[in-house]
Amino acid sequence: MTFRIPNVGEGVLLAFDAMRASKLRSALTILGVVIGVTTVMVMASLVEGIRSQIFASIENASPQTFYVIRFFSSTPVNPQNLPAEVRVRPVVNEEDAIAVRRAPSIRHAGLWVQLRQRIEYQGERSQGLLVWGADNAYLDVQGGTLLQGRWFSTGELADGSQMMVIEQDVATKLFGHNDAIGRVVRIGEHPFTIIGVFQNPENIFQPPGSQNGAVIPFRAARQNFHYDETNALFVIVLAQRGVGIERAKDDAIAALRQRRGLRPGAPNNFDLLTQDQILGIVDKLTSAFFLVMIALSSVALLVGGIGVMAIMMVSVTDRTREIGVRKALGATRGEILLQFLVEAATLTAFGGLIGIATGMIGGEILKSVLGIKSGPPLWSALVATGASVAIGLVFGVIPANRAAKMDPVEALRYE
Repeated sequence: MTFRIPNVGEGVLLAFDAMRASKLRSALTILGVVIGVTTVMVMASLVEGIRSQIFASIENASPQTFYVIRFFSSTPVNPQNLPAEVRVRPVVNEEDAIAVRRAPSIRHAGLWVQLRQRIEYQGERSQGLLVWGADNAYLDVQGGTLLQGRWFSTGELADGSQMMVIEQDVATKLFGHNDAIGRVVRIGEHPFTIIGVFQNPENIFQPPGSQNGAVIPFRAARQNFHYDETNALFVIVLAQRGVGIERAKDDAIAALRQRRGLRPGAPNNFDLLTQDQILGIVDKLTSAFFLVMIALSSVALLVGGIGVMAIMMVSVTDRTREIGVRKALGATRGEILLQFLVEAATLTAFGGLIGIATGMIGGEILKSVLGIKSGPPLWSALVATGASVAIGLVFGVIPANRAAKMDPVEALRYE
C-alpha cells in the first residue's frame, strides 16, 4: 500500500482534517488573514464609495458648465505667498463676466465666490458650511431643487441685499420644523433674511466643512466678507443649450482676451476649468488615495502571512512522525510538498472568505454611518480571495519544503 495525493481536492480534504484536529492552531493561523482581508475590504469599500459619491455630485452639475479662474492648480496656492506667475495675472471681476456673457454661445456668466462660514440663529450655530456668493443660476450649475420661497430679484442682486436662500438640512437644524422664510440669521457678524429654502442633489458626498449651506448675492458677499481672490473667486459660465462646450470655451476665451487687451500670440492670463477636468483631478486624487490606503491595509495581510508561516512551521514539527509514516508508505517529496502547500492555501482561503464577509459588512456599516450610498466593490472580493490563496502558497513554501526534505527514518524516530 502506498500513500498518494492524486489531486488538489484530496489535499483540501486532508487540510480540513488537519483543521478539525487542531482547531485552536488553525484559528490562530487564519486570524491574521481574516484581519488583513477585512481591513482591505473595508478600505476598498470606503474609498470606492467616496469616489462614486464625489463623481455623482460633480455630475449633478450641468455638463454645459465651465469656470474662468485666475490660476488653475490641482492644489490651492497660498494667497499670502503667491508665485510670480500668479501675481502678474489680474483677479477675475464682474467686467470679465459681462464680457463672456455677451458671447453668442453663452447662456449665462456670473461672478461667484465660495465662503466657509457658520450660520447662527438665537444661539444655535451650524457647523462650518460653504456659503456661496452667487446668483439665480445656482441650481442650474450645482443641481438641487427650490423647496420654498424664491430666489433673488434683479435689484437684490444688483445692490447686494442681505438676503439668503438656505439649504433644507441647515434650516431644519436651526429652526426644527418651523418655517424658515422671513427669519433673520447671522453669517459671521452680518444679519441675512431668509427668502428661500433649497435642497441639495441626492447622493452628494460632502466632507465636513464642505456642505452647501446657503446662497447669498455675490455683491453681498463682496461687501461683507474677506475671501481668497485666487482660489475662491471665479466666473461661472453656462453654454447655450445645444451648443458644444468646446465652442463655448473658444467664445469665452476670445471675449476675455479682447476685454483684457491681449495681443495675438500672447498667453492667456486666466485659466478655464471644465467638469471633465474636475473629474480627471478627482480621479487622480482618489486613485492615489486608494493606492495608499490599500498599501497600508495590506500590511495586515503581510503580518497574517508571517503568522501562517510560523504556525505551519510548528505544525510541521508536531507532525514529524506523521510525515515519516507517509514517506515510509511511499509518499514522494513532491506529494508532501503539495500536501502542506494545499493545507496552507486552504487555511488562508478559508480565512479570506471570512474576512471578505466581515469586511463587506463592516464597509456597509461604515458607509451607512457616513451617509455614503454605493454598492460593495465586488472586484475587491475577488482580489482579496486571490491574495489569501497567494499568501498561503508563498508563506507556506518554507514549512512545506521543510516537511518534504525530512528523512523518513529520522522522522519515524522523532519523539
